[in-house]
Amino acid sequence: MTDKFVRALGWASLALGAVQLAAPRAVTRLCGVDDTPGATTVARLVGGRELLHAALLLGARNPARWAWTRVAGDTMDLGVLGKAAANRTGARRIRALAALGAVAGITALDVACARGGTAKARGPLQVRASIVINKPREEVYRFWRDLENLPSFMVHLDSVRAINQRRSRWKAKGPIVDLEWEAEIIEDRAGDLIAWRSVPGVGVSTDGLVGFTDGPGGRGTVVDVSLEYGAPGRKLAAAVARMFGEHPEQQVRDDLRRLKQVMETGEVVRSEGSPEGHRALRQLRQRPAQPIGGRA
Repeated sequence: MTDKFVRALGWASLALGAVQLAAPRAVTRLCGVDDTPGATTVARLVGGRELLHAALLLGARNPARWAWTRVAGDTMDLGVLGKAAANRTGARRIRALAALGAVAGITALDVACARGGTAKARGPLQVRASIVINKPREEVYRFWRDLENLPSFMVHLDSVRAINQRRSRWKAKGPIVDLEWEAEIIEDRAGDLIAWRSVPGVGVSTDGLVGFTDGPGGRGTVVDVSLEYGAPGRKLAAAVARMFGEHPEQQVRDDLRRLKQVMETGEVVRSEGSPEGHRALRQLRQRPAQPIGGRA
């Protein structure tokens, strides 16, 4: 909901900026400041600022974090209009006060939206992705249930070592140092789903669930993955994803594509520059494939 509201504010900035650039004199008259030298220039500058807000709010993957830029702009506008209203009388003062009230209302909306975005950013990071694999459900389930297979397609994992039937030790490539934590399986329904969570007190907070259902027409298996990262696990997931130029959700989708390749072909599709095996992380370091005989 917050992102939709922020994008609505982005469209409002786009419309307002376009009007201020196209008709600055009309805007200054509406605000009661048309008697000020250079008012049209200021209106155009504010219009350009609004277009910048629009670009940030409409173009960003996570627009809520940019809502504070509108609050900063609102603060400037309130100061200018407040001074304008104090220095005018008659109809111009009425128009300036009306504009001041309108901007104050917009500011309240912007602050509420920005606070909502900040709260969302501090909450758990939730990621979900799915894919269809042309293999029987039981086979896909068994492959995933052997947790030591996970690094073959999960790019951020270096290793997963089973401690017992329920608990395992995970090692991941962090942005600065490697990270290790223990996880436990909290629900396991053969052929249907596997749910796990990190053991409390290990420094990484993460929960995951993978479901297995029959594909369309009974062909293949739909693998549906839901992950949740709490702080500092949220920051870890985002940082690791950024190492590979991806958003966490896109990284999970890419992991599932590699899983599909492993299940259907026996390995991640790779070039001759990747002879080390099908370890997922190494696939990102490989050289582009070359046709046989294509070398100079």
